[in-house]
Amino acid sequence: MAETSIDTNRHANLSGKRLRSLSLLALGIVYGDIGTSPLYAMRGCFYGSRAVALNEANVLGVLSLIVWTLVIVVMLKYHVYVIRFDNRGEGGILALIGLIGLGRARPAAVRTFLTVIGVFGAALLYGDGMITPAISVLSAVEGLEVATPYFQPYVIPATIVVLVLLFVFQRRGTAGLGSVFGPVMVLWFLTLAVLGIRGILWAPSVLRCLSPVYAVRFFAENGLPGFLVLGAVFLVTTGGEALYADLGHFGEKPIQIDWFSIVGPSLVLQYLGQGALLIRNPQAAVNPFYMLAPKWALYPLVAVATAATIIASQAIISGAFSLTRQAIQLGYLPRMEIIHTSASEIGQIYIPTVNWALMVATIVVVVGFQSSSNMAGAYGVAVSTTMTITTVLAYVVSRDLLGWKRLTAGLVTAGFLVGDLAFLGANYSKIAHGGWFPLLIAGTVFLLMTTWRRGRELLSAKLREGALSPEMLVQSLRLRPPLRVPGTAVFMHRNASGVPPALLHSLKHYKALHERVLLLTVDTEEVSHMRDDERLSVEDLGDGIFVLEGHYGYMEDVNVPRLLASGPMALNPMDTTYFLGRETLVVTGRPSGMSQWREKIFASMMRNADSAARFFHLPPNRVVELGAQIEL
Repeated sequence: MAETSIDTNRHANLSGKRLRSLSLLALGIVYGDIGTSPLYAMRGCFYGSRAVALNEANVLGVLSLIVWTLVIVVMLKYHVYVIRFDNRGEGGILALIGLIGLGRARPAAVRTFLTVIGVFGAALLYGDGMITPAISVLSAVEGLEVATPYFQPYVIPATIVVLVLLFVFQRRGTAGLGSVFGPVMVLWFLTLAVLGIRGILWAPSVLRCLSPVYAVRFFAENGLPGFLVLGAVFLVTTGGEALYADLGHFGEKPIQIDWFSIVGPSLVLQYLGQGALLIRNPQAAVNPFYMLAPKWALYPLVAVATAATIIASQAIISGAFSLTRQAIQLGYLPRMEIIHTSASEIGQIYIPTVNWALMVATIVVVVGFQSSSNMAGAYGVAVSTTMTITTVLAYVVSRDLLGWKRLTAGLVTAGFLVGDLAFLGANYSKIAHGGWFPLLIAGTVFLLMTTWRRGRELLSAKLREGALSPEMLVQSLRLRPPLRVPGTAVFMHRNASGVPPALLHSLKHYKALHERVLLLTVDTEEVSHMRDDERLSVEDLGDGIFVLEGHYGYMEDVNVPRLLASGPMALNPMDTTYFLGRETLVVTGRPSGMSQWREKIFASMMRNADSAARFFHLPPNRVVELGAQIEL
């Protein structure tokens, strides 16, 4: 297993112009989701079926909860604590799973449990990816209703049009718009700050909410309804997980500079401004964000808000693409077509299957929930669960890699879990009001991921049964030498200790063997990137037979021709043929370690997986596929 370190962030030494450039770009990618929360978070606390009574004491209490949630969850937990756990520069929940895999030895049951909850946390992000574009864009377009009731019938159709255009545009990538995202979000956060200051000037007494005493009083006076409103308060943190997931794109410094210089202050000012407005005019609870603005600014504000929500949605969709690629590399999802939309920007990929599935699901969400206030009932369940899982996994990583004592790690984890579990409980009370939707999506994705993983394990075990070792192959060839033909044959196989069935089939059918044979296995390690000296290992077995093992990180694309070109053997591309095995699964119903209905799902996923030749970037005119039927 490759070594790793939490201090290998490749952006660690940024300075000057490059640092400013990355900070500007990160503003548009990292903070789009949390930056658009003011559109619906405060409204969810005081408007709708689960709103608390709107009076000055409650406004100050909710504002205190919001401010201290931003401080404790977003600033302390993510910007100070979790962001330190990078997997060779990459962040996100799958990075934490990889770091756990590289840590101290622990019982198999414990490691399996940690991996399972980590994979479920990753699956939850797909539910978030469906709801975020829907609630963000819809809440922005709803500003038209504030301007004039005439637009009310057109809010849903307009939202669907914007979403369709957003997903259709994905194929073109965002490399060309990357330089635009940052400046637009600068304008957005400055707008939030200015509107917030405008509201604070109406009721400066709102600044009293900065004291946590008002949060404590709020719970004491409101009881259960006060606890349940945490489900809406939590919406101010959505996007907190994204800043950790995007760590590898920008590094720690740009992300932190953005938060402390513009994002954090602007959000606090905006929420205080909305609170001051509600104290002055309780009727504004129907849409406090837009009613905070002067009437002449409503249409420009809708335009800026829509642009900001499109950018936020773009970041979530791109994150789903990145998460899918990681899951494919780690063996939790079948191969899918991955299109690179930029030759220079890191992570600029497009996965058609994921894109169209998200588009359909997002439109269904908009049509089904009809308003952002209704949608708030479904929003937060997935993210709060993922954040809780992140805290648990971070405890393990802090013990393994930081060397923290159990007491220190336990106290820090317990402190964060108090808030996480409170938000989790409040959000799970919304399951009957739409919170079931992201859980259903996550459960479905989790089932597919674990089925694929388990099916691959069973398939590999089946292929290993009675497999001939490379050493035995060489001995056999020496006893009965076949006809050797010029050129190089590359036989790819998932089991490095066995001979690929494709080689045996080829030898059986053609009665000949190339003068140089490479038995290649490609492994994905639990680190984000591999060093060049870790990339390829070669073992010469003699008689022109070589065993090769290629190693990739879960954030890297596998390119076999490039891998072989980097090795010690000079290959002529025109004299090299790639042999692949194509297995067809036959579900027999006999005991196999997986239920029959899951076997059928796995077989269907196998049939619909993307071509191995395309996934490994093999030249199409140099590939030979040999099929085989395998019974599970």
